[in-house]
Amino acid sequence: MSTVVRLARSGLGARRPAPAPRLALLGTGTVGAAFVTRWNRLRQQGVAVPEIAWLCNSRALRPGGDNPLQALEDTRAAPEGTGGWAPWVEAESLRPGDVMVDATASDIVAGWHAEWLARGVHVVTANKLGAGADLARAQAVAAARTGGAGYGDAATVGAGLPLLRTIRTLVAGGDRIHAVEGVLSGSLAWLFDNYDGARPFSELVRQARADGYAEPDPREDLSGGDVRRKLLILARAAGRQLQAHDVHIDPLLPAALAAAEQDGADALLPLLDAPMAARLEKARAAGERLRFVGRFDADGASVGLRALPADHPLCAGSGTDNVVAITSCRYRPQPLVIRGPGAGAEVTAAALLDDVLAIVTG
Repeated sequence: MSTVVRLARSGLGARRPAPAPRLALLGTGTVGAAFVTRWNRLRQQGVAVPEIAWLCNSRALRPGGDNPLQALEDTRAAPEGTGGWAPWVEAESLRPGDVMVDATASDIVAGWHAEWLARGVHVVTANKLGAGADLARAQAVAAARTGGAGYGDAATVGAGLPLLRTIRTLVAGGDRIHAVEGVLSGSLAWLFDNYDGARPFSELVRQARADGYAEPDPREDLSGGDVRRKLLILARAAGRQLQAHDVHIDPLLPAALAAAEQDGADALLPLLDAPMAARLEKARAAGERLRFVGRFDADGASVGLRALPADHPLCAGSGTDNVVAITSCRYRPQPLVIRGPGAGAEVTAAALLDDVLAIVTG
């Protein structure tokens, strides 16, 4: 009897099955909480979602166990600490095939994406600082993806709308992307959909913050920085290796408001009112509408407020809708337009779980 046959019969030559993939969730804010809630609902419906092995925020790490909802509650209730993300990030229990879900906005966590991928750990992320910040980091992530680990980033732009997938599919099929422009911020989409001059712009900003459409410090939205990060992610997916400084931002914020300390910013929001009223009046006189747009094409990349004809594709959205128009060789006479909800914890969490399932079942 040959050695090969003897080994096969004894089991010594058989390959051990790979262990089942496990999930690790970083970030237990609104998106992280919605992720666990949706994961629990899918599990109850019989969907084969991987177990949540750990949940972690900047304060604590908890095992998911049989009750991730309780673990989520415990993690969110943990006292403030000084350890940052290190207890999880440096954990040695990571193994190839596990899935790291990044529901944070942490630059520290995003800096580990390429490292995890290089270890064979899949990464699914809503964190735009992995592929939408420093170009070298984005290139490191792209290089690490070629090693076989999956990188699910649909939630980074458009809260899971099929933007990145569409651009990558077009490019992979030989199409050339000539221009992409879009309303990429749900917060700014809501503001300019509702701004009609009946109320001061600053009052709408405060309402957006109170209703959860804007960040606690709304200057994070009004600065255009978030839109720039999303535009960089789209541009890099299309093959344009843009740096952050390549994107020109036309700021909404007056200098005094931009430079104010956080606790004094709210009192200075009325500085927005007169300039915004003037821009609204000018747009109306021309039969146009105000939209905050990110765009890249052969001439460069820009982010800022634009007055667009009322029948322009980017004026079709309402509420927090994102609307993106893609012009390519295939879609040159008429752009391909993708529109849908661009903000919200539930749709973002759904996008994260869709990417998880695509990776573990693919």
